[in-house]
Amino acid sequence: MDDEMEGGNLGPYQDRPRTFPSMKSKAYAPWIFRVLMRINSRILLMLLLVCFGAIFYIGASTSPILVFVFSVCIISFFVSIYLTKWVLAKDEGPPEMSEISDAIRDGAEGFFRTQYGTISKMALLLGLAILGIYLFRNITPQQESSGLGRVTSAYITVAAFLFGALCSGVAGYVGMWVSVRANVRVSSAARRSAREALQIAVRAGGFSALVVVGMAVMGVAILYAILYVWFGVDSTGTMKATDLPLLLVGYGFGASFVALFAQLGGGIFTKAADVGADLVGKVEQGIPEDDPRNPAVIADLVGDNVGDCAARGADLFESIAAEIISAMILGGTMAQRCKIEDPSGFILFPLVVHSFDLVISSVGIFSIRNKRDSGVIGTIEDPMKTLEKGYSVTIFLAVLTFGLSTRWLLYTEQAPTAWLNFALCGLVGIVTAYVFVWISKYYTDYKYEPVRTLALASSTGHGTNIIAGVSLGLESTALPVLVISLAIVSAFWLGRTSGLTDEAGNPTGGLFGTAVATMGMLSTAAYVLTMDMFGPIADNAGGIVEMSQQPESVREITDVLDAVGNTTKATTKGFAIGSAALASFLLFSAYMDEVAAFAQEPFKQVDIAIPEVFVGGLLGSMLIFLFSAWACAAVGRTAQEVVNEVRRQFIERPGIMDYKEKPDYGRCVSIVASASLKEMIKPGALAIISPTVAGVIFRILGYYTGHPLLGAKVVASMLMFATVSGILMALFLNTAGGAWDNAKKYIETGALGGKGSDTHKAAVTGDTVGDPFKDTAGPSLHVLIKMLATITLVMAPIFL
Repeated sequence: MDDEMEGGNLGPYQDRPRTFPSMKSKAYAPWIFRVLMRINSRILLMLLLVCFGAIFYIGASTSPILVFVFSVCIISFFVSIYLTKWVLAKDEGPPEMSEISDAIRDGAEGFFRTQYGTISKMALLLGLAILGIYLFRNITPQQESSGLGRVTSAYITVAAFLFGALCSGVAGYVGMWVSVRANVRVSSAARRSAREALQIAVRAGGFSALVVVGMAVMGVAILYAILYVWFGVDSTGTMKATDLPLLLVGYGFGASFVALFAQLGGGIFTKAADVGADLVGKVEQGIPEDDPRNPAVIADLVGDNVGDCAARGADLFESIAAEIISAMILGGTMAQRCKIEDPSGFILFPLVVHSFDLVISSVGIFSIRNKRDSGVIGTIEDPMKTLEKGYSVTIFLAVLTFGLSTRWLLYTEQAPTAWLNFALCGLVGIVTAYVFVWISKYYTDYKYEPVRTLALASSTGHGTNIIAGVSLGLESTALPVLVISLAIVSAFWLGRTSGLTDEAGNPTGGLFGTAVATMGMLSTAAYVLTMDMFGPIADNAGGIVEMSQQPESVREITDVLDAVGNTTKATTKGFAIGSAALASFLLFSAYMDEVAAFAQEPFKQVDIAIPEVFVGGLLGSMLIFLFSAWACAAVGRTAQEVVNEVRRQFIERPGIMDYKEKPDYGRCVSIVASASLKEMIKPGALAIISPTVAGVIFRILGYYTGHPLLGAKVVASMLMFATVSGILMALFLNTAGGAWDNAKKYIETGALGGKGSDTHKAAVTGDTVGDPFKDTAGPSLHVLIKMLATITLVMAPIFL
């Protein structure tokens, strides 16, 4: 068996054709990377040294804290380079594996180039619209007194928006770049050892995670430092450091904008291809998943990279950027109210927390080592337990470093024990993240009762499978909401009782305590993203093994890794939803503070008993349902095109089933690529336009009825209701979809009749229904609610 695996001898399959058409017609790497690759290595090294020198200079001119942040981020980039070299040094296996991998790589890079070209054009148009709006908007008295006029404010916001969009795009590209190169190496390693395959997949995901988190932190830090030096902050007659974070909201909006369209486009691509491949291949033709005879299989594997890797990288980038900026705004506001002499610690605290995240997540990634095993499933350690051990190491270090960070940066003589309260807020966030991961795993892992009950429901037909899956998804919203509620209240009261008060003696630390809890929840974000990236890489590896017709023992290893990957993807989506809930609460609070600053009057409450405000809430909830409907419908329409194409090929090329004719893989890739780009526009535009239009309309209505803040109040209500509805809907969609997927995987292990049985066919139907839930609408929703919050921050002045 070992000789067969090493030599690529496939027994009865060795005479079957294994050549796959190349889909590359031109270089698909972004132009900036092609330019860099043409530069002499010594010149490139000198340019890097100059850039690093400039970064450290502006950091030193701003605060020693930023020097620490820049140092950790740069070191993490070198660690990620080491991980890349380590992964790429592994062999790609026999030629048939490399040919399949090349087809996947070319399709993914080609779609990415087209998709992000479309997104960049839309970003430029939106940037021009923001510029026009800001040139005619009002500015706060504080900004006017510091010399920040309309024109300067407009150009800063637009530059921050485009910079955030660029960094988010690069983060997405990095996530995809490594996945399309690691998949075949995981497949090759699975021929030798399950543990080696696991280690390669984890380290490949770790490379993406470190780059994404490092770029998010570096981007905000560089922008803050440049503005600090440019304005000469805290000098006489200039802007104060506490006012500076409000100028960074454009960066978060740019990241949200790219993440939403990347998630929509990638999600539609991957799930349309997956649904089309399963409905015809598994259900109608009765062939295995990822069978090389299925014309849609390459498109399905390409989708894993553009939907689960590129889009997820942009998604987490946006989460971290939004959380950092909102926490900086709230920290600066609290420091200003408390008259803290040096507010830099409260403002820069989020950057330090995520710098430590890079350190502790690196330790967690390297804690997963390759141990000798026989390569037989029954004798190897459960991959999920291995990943959980790494996560436990990361969480333990997160508790230590978070306590250190709070003592270093949040200690003030006005309230000597406040830092301890904030450290407990961080602990609340860390525990919340862990509980969220556990809850998601319980509802989506087939080791536990919910998924096994769902699989049992498949034995009585397709209808009972759907009913059980929907009910499981609805039930799964209860525990996460209770955990979020407990976390918000606990963190708020810990912050409120920290001892920090304003001039009137009123406690002011409540909102900042919630912000610290959010930072605690995201303090292990790099390792969580590593587990998420592991999923699509393992999925692709299994597809390559199946398409290259490797021995069954190799497919057993990749099947186990794939099933674990489904669970890690589901758990990290739960983690993302929880962090989105807390981050949206922070952004909502920052929005109210910004409205109060522009209106020059208190804005602390939103009364939903006012009819117009209640209508705003209804519109916010409606937006969530309409967005979800359009996203799922887009997958359905595109999948119909794939189904028709796959059926056509099976009818017109009957030799495909006997391996006498090759399917046209490129045709299916082309169909889903063009359709997903077209379909992502409508729901994305809905998300951007809705809050702006609602705010402007009700502002005009308020002007004529004598309610000057009506527009701002309606948008606040819209944001609140959309956040609540979006969290519940995303939890339902993600959990139901993940449970359906793993119920199918459980049956495919041989339970309840195994592959090809009627039970299995019913489970495939459930998985097909759940595909657009868990990988298109669900992930897009938690991006949507954060984007709604950031766009209201950016557009707040036009609602007044």
